[in-house]
Amino acid sequence: MSSQTTFEIEDKYMAPFFVKQKISIDRGEGVFVWDEDGNRYIDFTSGWGVTCIGHAQPVITQALVSQGQKMLQNPNSGLTYSPARAGLLSVLMKVLPSHLTHIFFSNSGAEANDAAIKLARKVTNRLDVISTHQSFHGRTISTASATGQASHREKFNPLMPNYRFVTYGKLDELEHALDESVAAFIIEPIQGEGGVHIPSEKYLKEAERLCSENGTLLIADEVQTGFCRTGPMFVSGAMGINVDFLTMAKGIAGGFPFGGFAMSEKVASALEIGDHGGTYCGNPLGCAVAHAVIKYLVDNDVSANVRHMETICMETMGVWQKRFPETIKEIRGKGLLLLIEFSDPDIAAKASDECLARHLFVRQTQGNGIRVFPALNIKEEELREGLAIMQSAIEAVADA
Repeated sequence: MSSQTTFEIEDKYMAPFFVKQKISIDRGEGVFVWDEDGNRYIDFTSGWGVTCIGHAQPVITQALVSQGQKMLQNPNSGLTYSPARAGLLSVLMKVLPSHLTHIFFSNSGAEANDAAIKLARKVTNRLDVISTHQSFHGRTISTASATGQASHREKFNPLMPNYRFVTYGKLDELEHALDESVAAFIIEPIQGEGGVHIPSEKYLKEAERLCSENGTLLIADEVQTGFCRTGPMFVSGAMGINVDFLTMAKGIAGGFPFGGFAMSEKVASALEIGDHGGTYCGNPLGCAVAHAVIKYLVDNDVSANVRHMETICMETMGVWQKRFPETIKEIRGKGLLLLIEFSDPDIAAKASDECLARHLFVRQTQGNGIRVFPALNIKEEELREGLAIMQSAIEAVADA
């Protein structure tokens, strides 16, 4: 099939939810991908943050083949036991914060967040949920209702009721909003899609205290930040925040659609048979892949690589900011979840287009930002190659 044929078929039959880039990606290896015409690109988006250990990663392929030859989906899944699921549970217990003792698996981060909200209401017998402005928690009607961005909410009215919003990082607003009707406070330890915003460590610790005193459950949405994306396995765990729910997806299975949520013993003890379920609920194939990915992250000390690559990125991007102060407003982020904030959306769009023209995939975020979140095991020479392309793109925009 030619790329033109691919374009025609997708344009004719795919739902009209995306403005397509006229590039048909055929295969990948690590941080590199190739289109149907054989052109090579560097991927600094890691497939929306999911291909955390690169494209066509051999350990994932091996897990898919090995488990696929045995079992994809259990009979009466959820009611029968699975050695693949037990293996994944065992490895997760070694990397999750120790107070999170029970796990349920889903197909996506949105499903995990939706379930955590639902179960928090059941456990507390309260209705209201507090979220933050600029947050992103998913695209189901419930998680869209919990998302603090008008563009993801207003055109889908009527939204689900009983959601309130506070400014991210503002303790006084959170304290004022907490009352006896609030079941849960859901928060990203670092906002990703909302513009890579990092709160103070004090904010998260005080949020934990305020929620605990109010009888409100704390839900950490680590769908994007989990599994070494910012360095540690989980941001909330590294900060010592005792959350009641921790939701996860994206990097958990390296590109295979998979997610889940972990909960504390206190929460689990208040739940009953039938309170939640799902057709797949930890299908053996997904579990085998997730197990292989997490083992790779641990065995190869990917966390250390992320910290090293962060240093290179921040040093390099800091030079850009000093060199082009009228073009670049700010560089921020943690680990390999970084954002370059440009002076206006048009400049960001032009910089993104220039990157693509030079065969580098980046993601324009929140209008005037470009998010950089490549595979976590990226090599230094690969990172520097991509950064050099970004620099040439920024130079072209700044000189225009």
